[in-house]
Amino acid sequence: MLIALDMDGTLLNEDGAISPGNREAILQAQRLGHVVAIASGRSYMDAERQLRLADLQCPVVSLNGAAVTLPGGMIVASRPLEKEDLIPVLRWMNEIPELYYEIYTEDNVYVELNKRVRLEKLASMEEGEVPENVQWIIKLLVEKQFQQAAVTYVEHMEEVWSQSDNVIFKALAFSLNLNLLKEASTRFNAIPGLIITASHENNLEINHHEATKGHGVTLLASHFGIRMEDVVVMGDSYNDLPMFKVAGYRIAMANAAPILKDTCEYVTFSNDEDGVAEGIRHVLNRE
Repeated sequence: MLIALDMDGTLLNEDGAISPGNREAILQAQRLGHVVAIASGRSYMDAERQLRLADLQCPVVSLNGAAVTLPGGMIVASRPLEKEDLIPVLRWMNEIPELYYEIYTEDNVYVELNKRVRLEKLASMEEGEVPENVQWIIKLLVEKQFQQAAVTYVEHMEEVWSQSDNVIFKALAFSLNLNLLKEASTRFNAIPGLIITASHENNLEINHHEATKGHGVTLLASHFGIRMEDVVVMGDSYNDLPMFKVAGYRIAMANAAPILKDTCEYVTFSNDEDGVAEGIRHVLNRE
């Protein structure tokens, strides 16, 4: 059996860590011969760092499926973006203060310094100044950056895409202005070969059209010779839907988006209540 776990909002608790209970459940599944993998929007380095802090070794589907990496760092699949196609849209976003965005390479996350400062100001606003339904995701974006080891702040994003050896695997955009996000989505959708997903109505995640968690988990299952009906996935956000569509058994977190709960076979505890451990116990008891 392959058990694929989302990271933020699923495996990681509110402190951004893998709890002892979740760690022990993963080790128990591995001792029984099952493959436990991470399927995350994070870069491989950041996902692997979290595993290393918990003394765990797992394959990683990173950057929403743009790369599939085995323990030890061997890449078995890679789906980067065509950088030259992206540059006109990235330049457009650069000129709009209300659009915050990040660029992900294989081992780094790049953020323009002035956009980071603006995001921090939004996160520090009092209740009532920012709509309550988006305040949490602003704080989450800021907290996630502090948790990510491989964030590099640059004066100008052009420094990133102008370097020939920088391969872009993913872009993330965020704004409180939904019309601006819609315009960004329209511009990205005009580029062939992309897929646009979201983990919230106020953000966009841009990947190669074959770079989804569904593709990544399918490739990983094939690598280990595991049938898709023997694949279990656990997640909480919209970008987990592609792997929910291909898996044989789907588990949603108690804190998951409603659409995941509507399409799953089992709802486990929240990410702050060792929901992964409970989900793993549930599937092991089903055998």
